[in-house]
Amino acid sequence: MSQSLAASAPTPAPAPVPVLLPVPVPVPVPLPPSRWAQFYSLTKPRVVQLIVFCALIGMLLAQPGLPDWAVAGAAVLGIWLVAAAAAAFNCLIEQHIDARMARTRWRPTAKGELARSQTLIFSAALCVAGSAVLYFWVNPLTMWLTFATFVGYAVVYTVVLKPLTPQNIVIGGASGAMPPVLGWAAMTGDVGHEALILCLIIFLWTPPHFWALALYRVEDYRKSGLPMLPITHGNEFTRLQIWLYTLVLFAACLMPFAYGMSSWLYLAAAVVLSVGFCGYGFALWRNYSDALARKTFRFSLIHLSALFAALLVDHYVF
Repeated sequence: MSQSLAASAPTPAPAPVPVLLPVPVPVPVPLPPSRWAQFYSLTKPRVVQLIVFCALIGMLLAQPGLPDWAVAGAAVLGIWLVAAAAAAFNCLIEQHIDARMARTRWRPTAKGELARSQTLIFSAALCVAGSAVLYFWVNPLTMWLTFATFVGYAVVYTVVLKPLTPQNIVIGGASGAMPPVLGWAAMTGDVGHEALILCLIIFLWTPPHFWALALYRVEDYRKSGLPMLPITHGNEFTRLQIWLYTLVLFAACLMPFAYGMSSWLYLAAAVVLSVGFCGYGFALWRNYSDALARKTFRFSLIHLSALFAALLVDHYVF
């Protein structure tokens, strides 16, 4: 009887399971870069590093042994400061152009995060500080040459040539080719023929380097309103110019060996690197693609860095 009652008793309902609602996780908001990071980005660190590297090569090649490191250190610091000042001034002048280009719209000046007066004061302070370092701890010639380079890039190139002519890179490249001359003058107090050869190499390297960039960034430059060669003369004409410049650059890269600055070690490196650059230029001329233009641009950076590194190794080994 008891068993039947137990069997007929209703089964108690299970206890309700509490429903756990998802707790919203706050999405972290990225903090804006610090004011110091914004100012530092105006100096275009990667560009300035290449400038200082080329200047240092000029310093090391100017003497048979190791340089006076105190003077060399002061020269590196002074040249870095003035080059950074020129880069910041360039950002100031091209503020509205940078805002229209995907490659540069992140810059603090383009985004309006830094006032024009702040950028101008920052650039002027760097230029004055760098010039003082060069004048008092290196020599006046290096200071005046570096200041002339600042004027050539920041004023002549940025303000006058760049918005005026498609040959802006060719003419303005003279100021960008000066770092080895600055380094040479810092160590010797004069400008030797060897330094001018290095200057010529960079001068001829600059157009194919920048035109390769302009080819695959052509729409960016079109929006900017700048008269870059691919816009004014077309893609095919620019590709031909790149290839022709790599051929002339090939000859210039042999000049250190012909002048007696280097031995077969540099010559071998120069031939290999120049054949590679000419090969990229020829391939780009015959069969264009954005990917190939990008590879050509990247190889141009390898070409110049490895060429000067080979010249430096040759200098100390032989």
